[in-house]
Amino acid sequence: MALTLNNLHPAKGSTHKKKRVGRGPGSGLGKTAGRGHKGQKSRSGYSSRPGFEGGQMPLQRRLPKRGFTNIFKKEWIEISLAKIEENFKAGDEITPEILHDRGLIKKAKHDLVILGNGDVSKSFKISAHRFTKTAKDKIEKAGGTATQIVKQVAEAAA
Repeated sequence: MALTLNNLHPAKGSTHKKKRVGRGPGSGLGKTAGRGHKGQKSRSGYSSRPGFEGGQMPLQRRLPKRGFTNIFKKEWIEISLAKIEENFKAGDEITPEILHDRGLIKKAKHDLVILGNGDVSKSFKISAHRFTKTAKDKIEKAGGTATQIVKQVAEAAA
């Protein structure tokens, strides 16, 4: 039998009839409509908040707080020389913005670190916030330059 629009139907047992409540005692869901007698849950307009435990101290408040988040934590974005080698030509100038535009790093706002993984056969002009010792050596050995970007800190007005 071919599947056509006139014989489409859901799989057996996957659909259920809508529960019709408040339709008399014969239905089994008359009068209180399956909500029981009185109480907050029987009222119209009731909706519970996630994590609410009926007034009992909720789990997220019973458990102790642990640790802290350092708001001054330095975020670094790492990229290996191997990745730079395969995505750029010899003599290219590489900056965090160019890496971001090419999709090699996600955010250009964090500081960039060049890691020494992989070999370098081409010469590049790389600007980054930090270089590992091996990365700097490999770049300079291949005839390129590794320039460190220094962020200027605004001086406080006297």
